Amino acid sequence: MVRVRFAPSPTGALHIGGARTALYNWLFARHHHGKFILRIEDTDRERSTLESNKAIFDGLEWLGLDWDEGPNIGGPFGPYFQSERLEIHQKHVQQLVDEGKAYYCFCTPEELAEKRKLAEARKEAPRYDGHCRQLSPAEVKAKLASGQPKVVRFLLPAVGDTIVEDQILGTVTFKNEVLDDFVLIKSDGFPTYNFACVIDDHLMEITHVIRGNDHLSNTPRQMLLYQAFGWAPPKFAHIPMILGKDKARLSKRHGATSVIDYSDLGYLPDAMLNYIAKLGWGFGDQEIFSRAELIEKFTLGRVNKTPAVFDMDKLNWLNGQYIRSVLPERLFDLCESLLIEAYGNHDLAYMKRVVAVLTDRLVLIKDVVPLAAYFFKDDFEFDPKGVEKYFRQPNAKQILTALKDQLLALSTFTKEQIEPVFKTLATELNVKLGVVIHPCRLALTGRLESPPMYDVVEILGKERVNQRLEKAIKGL
Repeated sequence: MVRVRFAPSPTGALHIGGARTALYNWLFARHHHGKFILRIEDTDRERSTLESNKAIFDGLEWLGLDWDEGPNIGGPFGPYFQSERLEIHQKHVQQLVDEGKAYYCFCTPEELAEKRKLAEARKEAPRYDGHCRQLSPAEVKAKLASGQPKVVRFLLPAVGDTIVEDQILGTVTFKNEVLDDFVLIKSDGFPTYNFACVIDDHLMEITHVIRGNDHLSNTPRQMLLYQAFGWAPPKFAHIPMILGKDKARLSKRHGATSVIDYSDLGYLPDAMLNYIAKLGWGFGDQEIFSRAELIEKFTLGRVNKTPAVFDMDKLNWLNGQYIRSVLPERLFDLCESLLIEAYGNHDLAYMKRVVAVLTDRLVLIKDVVPLAAYFFKDDFEFDPKGVEKYFRQPNAKQILTALKDQLLALSTFTKEQIEPVFKTLATELNVKLGVVIHPCRLALTGRLESPPMYDVVEILGKERVNQRLEKAIKGL
């Protein structure tokens, strides 16, 4: 059975890159009817926080990425917090020490810093020089007995190649001589990333490790550990980085806030899921995918090797498409609290009509507040460009006066009755329809753009339309 994992470090919120890694693992598991495991790698004691744990859970839940094993639900391969697996890690590092595949290192941080400085002076890559490899068993025993601070290092093969058959990148070869005797257990007794994830991936029976290619450089060390234990490694798949439009690595300045922040900004989870899926993967020219389609069509073979570019304009377009596909009742539920917060309580039916007429203009859910302002507030300024263009024309007052009188005379104030008033007036005055509509729009909304004019007139109602037209006429 396919078993994949998303293993974030709780040192911050869930950002776009992490969310995409989680999504690709989730889609791969669901496509193959396998298991998606969530494991929290919280062994960085200085930076891991409970707040970050919650932020990760909230982000995954908002995107609808459910896990089959992990925190809150358990499973047969727990614990799923890495900090609760220290005895397991200690047992396995002791095995490597006993087999002569790892050793204790007593070099102090100051000594290591000096070694790095000397290497830099020689213009060499900083690598541990293997000093503590040379300690005799008696020296090691004495240092351990004295309680001297220590780490455990892997005894790296000095020569040879480590080959990774990557599911996306193909064959990748690493020279062992460019590596060094990397640390397995830190001086505080906690495992390093490379060591802990190998132990946990093996014991949790992970079949595929799908992660960002910033982890590619870790892979040879992990492969060497699998060899040292005599374990078959999982299949690795390193997905491309995400860049901003300037081709720099994605950061907050590109809009890469935490995933859950996109909810507050007015994005829909399905739109965000669709967009993240397309960051490095595709299926022909198709842009919009349902969740079921993503599961059906997702394969590692369609993941790109080249970096993806995060494009806010594309995300906004996609979010707008999803907004227009949402059932009207659900869309109103998303908008209602925003409108009430901005403009107070109003008649429910009226608010629903406002949301419905604005739907085609929404890019983000929160856009409903500024777009709807003139439906709830009578006190607004006229757009200066509109005043110059439409209120300054010679027949503006005549048009608005005639329009006001004819609309006021209607027995029923519906679009079907309103539309002929505009068209008949344009014919009578021998002008284009826009010459009637534009100054009316400015008078009723203060803006140059709005939903269709007949909808706006109907929703505002006869009394408010009459008041607003009269106010505009007096100012001419």
